[in-house]
Amino acid sequence: MTHITKGANTPVPAALLRVAVCRQHAAGAPTVDASALLLDAAGKVRGDADLVFYNQPAHPSGAVRHAGTAEGGGLLAEWLEVDLPRVEASVQRVLIAGSCDGGVFGQVPGLHVQALTADGAVVAHYAVTDARNETAFVLGEFYRRNGQWKFRAVGQGYASGLAGLATDFGIAVAEPAPPAATPTIAVPVPPPAPAPAITAPAPATVPTAAPFSAPPPTAAPVAAVADAVPHSFGPEFHPYTQRGQGNGVVSVDVPLPPGPVVVEAWHQGDGYFGMHTLTRRNKDDDLLANSTLRDFRCRVLVQPPKDRPLRLRVEADNDWTVLVQPLSVLRRLGPGPLSGYGPEVVAYTGPVADLDVDFAGDEDGGGYFGLWSLDASRLHDLDDRDLLVNDTDPLRQTVPIADGPLLLLLEADGAWQLGARPLHVPDAAAAPAAGSCTGRGEKTLTLVNPTPGRPALLEYGCPGTGGGLGHRLLLVDEYDDEEELVQGYRHGEHGRTLLFTKGESQVRLRLADVGDWSLRLLPVEEAPLLTGPAEGRGSTVFRYEGPPALLGLSRTVAGDQVVTTRTVQADGRSKISADTTRRRPVTGPLWVTEAGHCYIQVWTTDETGWRIEPAALGSAPVLDRAPVEGQGYGVVRHTGPETEVMVQHDALGMATLPVLWELDERLEPIRRISTASGLQRIPSGHLQIRTSGRWALEPRA
Repeated sequence: MTHITKGANTPVPAALLRVAVCRQHAAGAPTVDASALLLDAAGKVRGDADLVFYNQPAHPSGAVRHAGTAEGGGLLAEWLEVDLPRVEASVQRVLIAGSCDGGVFGQVPGLHVQALTADGAVVAHYAVTDARNETAFVLGEFYRRNGQWKFRAVGQGYASGLAGLATDFGIAVAEPAPPAATPTIAVPVPPPAPAPAITAPAPATVPTAAPFSAPPPTAAPVAAVADAVPHSFGPEFHPYTQRGQGNGVVSVDVPLPPGPVVVEAWHQGDGYFGMHTLTRRNKDDDLLANSTLRDFRCRVLVQPPKDRPLRLRVEADNDWTVLVQPLSVLRRLGPGPLSGYGPEVVAYTGPVADLDVDFAGDEDGGGYFGLWSLDASRLHDLDDRDLLVNDTDPLRQTVPIADGPLLLLLEADGAWQLGARPLHVPDAAAAPAAGSCTGRGEKTLTLVNPTPGRPALLEYGCPGTGGGLGHRLLLVDEYDDEEELVQGYRHGEHGRTLLFTKGESQVRLRLADVGDWSLRLLPVEEAPLLTGPAEGRGSTVFRYEGPPALLGLSRTVAGDQVVTTRTVQADGRSKISADTTRRRPVTGPLWVTEAGHCYIQVWTTDETGWRIEPAALGSAPVLDRAPVEGQGYGVVRHTGPETEVMVQHDALGMATLPVLWELDERLEPIRRISTASGLQRIPSGHLQIRTSGRWALEPRA
């Protein structure tokens, strides 16, 4: 740990660093809010977006984020993330500041700041010992010097609070700061809106094996905010920002990952602001914003087109900024109320709840308010959402919401507040069952996730089932619709499977056609990490961390039961890798996230033995000029441009079809090319063929 004193500096690695503004957890002590300012060579911000704090938690460049709070080891911490390689060239310094609520910094015990690398190593630690009557403090700064990044302990206080600090660095203060409150800064938050007390959104995903924590000066660590991240909702990507004045067109000509994105828009001052998506023919499509509110700001959910860049038309009377960002920037509805102003998208990951809705109306006492919920499993179709509120004028209502993860989409002409009240279930039969439980006969249980926000392992044993197809474990939703999780004749009487794959805090599970049964919940980390060949029997789960790869599968025990492997993502998406009834090896894709992670589900009966083995992508047969042949599931690599191939297939007496899939660079099946023999047009890249019979792919000139 590198301890430095006021005015001293130390080199830091040019990497993603997590910064903790810490103080001792003492009753009655003032609270401290952390913020960051990005400064140019003149020592000033370039605009309001260069202030990052709890109510504006991400810089448009993606280089700086407010990552929430944590508590542990007798300390409280406010977290920031500073990705130094992504800091724009025009930014010379990144200030780490704090503002004090409910007192002055001289009353804050154990105030210190420290910067950590992704593996938890502390590279800079500065303890503040001379604070007195200040209500804002520049704790330290990252700055460039001769091509290297350094951290300096600054220790400069402001008795005028965050407003005075912000004014010194070029941010206009909208109105005087009231006593003992966080001042309102002229960032794009409309003045009529009350200052919200919010839970900061989740930090960006760091590709480490486990969340790391910030060790304080004592031995007890501060729990990292990532420990409490309930759901990622979508992949990370570098935010896209465009600014303008008056009418304009935004063309997002950078790659966007599959799935919806957050489009955030700011319009400064009075006047009109409107925004539409554009069709392929450059015509208006979806209306995203339509407002005359002063200092208008909105966040909306948009599904970018798959075959062309996302394009937006802006109508504005003044300066505007449009940001295209990942879903990780969303504010999260927690146990306390969440306030806002104007259109917004909010993430919810809690259990079934009653949602209290308070809409203050617009400046004239009227205005529209609409509220929809969208389940995280339906993000591919933004129209598949449930309408909760559709009303005008000020209102106070309570509406039911399902358990998360889900998104709440708001259209509002004024200030609003949401508060979730989780339901209490008094019925003992439906009480949460954590850990191990046993029983006999059919039953419906509510299982509680031992690690909320992440998947868990369900270990089941159901000997002596009562149905012809064996026992059934069924997931039951709030409408009593059922989804099969385990089927005895396919998955065996004993085994492991994944549960809470959408990050739910609890699920309802119905056991049907069962005699004696036992269930046990385990953290997903207890699934073995697949690093080489593995053999076993029955159904189980592995973890995989690494680049996209191939997965070989074969039976090791004679029989006619099918062995199936699937790759599963942490958000519940699942794709088949391979299945077989033979000892002859077959091959499937290991589809991984951008961070290089997935789970592998092996499905088969108790007595069926299997062997799986990861293999490098380079081992896939190359389809160029010569044909490629195989039997059963396989993956081939086409190195040339898009071309035609003859698909030949022999079902070997089985009614199977040769299903050909296109895979992306992470080996996710993204397009079904064909389900029949004959001449087919294939793209460049990796292809998966799914069949039990013999097949051949023969290129045609």
